[in-house]
Amino acid sequence: MTEPARALTEVREKIAHAAKLARREPSDIELVAISKTNPAEAILPLIAAGQRVFGESRVQEAQTKWPPLLEAHGELSLHLVGQLQSNKAEEAARLFDCINSLDRSSLVAALARAFDKAGRQVSCFVQVDIGEETQKGGCPIAEVPALLAEARGADIPVIGLMCVPPHGVEPAPYFALLAKIAADNGLAKLSMGMSGDYETAVMLGATHVRVGSALFGARG
Repeated sequence: MTEPARALTEVREKIAHAAKLARREPSDIELVAISKTNPAEAILPLIAAGQRVFGESRVQEAQTKWPPLLEAHGELSLHLVGQLQSNKAEEAARLFDCINSLDRSSLVAALARAFDKAGRQVSCFVQVDIGEETQKGGCPIAEVPALLAEARGADIPVIGLMCVPPHGVEPAPYFALLAKIAADNGLAKLSMGMSGDYETAVMLGATHVRVGSALFGARG
């Protein structure tokens, strides 16, 4: 077994263990392999090992790297996990299958136009500023219902909420809060948990975990 295959197996086993502890089905959790900053050569071994869902944080980087991979491996799915500038909405609508970072009114309008122009709807998570850290982006907690209403009114297919808890503190309370906000607003999906805390996120209801360094190794 190659090193990427071993890493993928280990992450999947940990997800399955956490799911079983929470009396959930492991198949209900989607592993999004965060491939940002990694070249195509580093991604191919994970594809060969069976990983099919990947995440990128920048539209421009994804545009240069992913079209050949998607052409060669048409069953792949690509998530945008970084902040999205409104002027990149059209490119994002054409390339990505899910946008994890819908966080403001202007982006709702830009995505609605972009989806119409691209002739396709892209599933979205509303990113919540769960730790009140404006530098990370995300919709303030108090404004989530209004943003959801606006997105739904614009026919944006919002499927859930996403968050990035503050660094260096226990993430569980933030994951639990995101789950409550989602439930209060009738949303079933939660994109939460990264390499250092995805098991906790699964225990608290994550449906999508975004794992990078545990699969690709720490970035230099």
